[in-house]
Amino acid sequence: MFMKLWEEHPGTMVGIGVGAFVGLIFLLVGFWKTIIFSGFIALGFYFGKKYDNNEDLRDVLEEILPDKFFK
Repeated sequence: MFMKLWEEHPGTMVGIGVGAFVGLIFLLVGFWKTIIFSGFIALGFYFGKKYDNNEDLRDVLEEILPDKFFK
């Protein structure tokens, strides 16, 4: 039955899994720690996407950080 649901509604199943995971973290550690955790996931996604697109990490950091970090 699970495989049939997965084949017919993969986005819904992933959404339920992610929602359950975030809800569990929220219950275990609290609201603000969950927000910070989600922020780290978003940063990891951002830098991972840049890496997958073969962008140089130094160029990406130069776009984000002020020039004083690269002198």
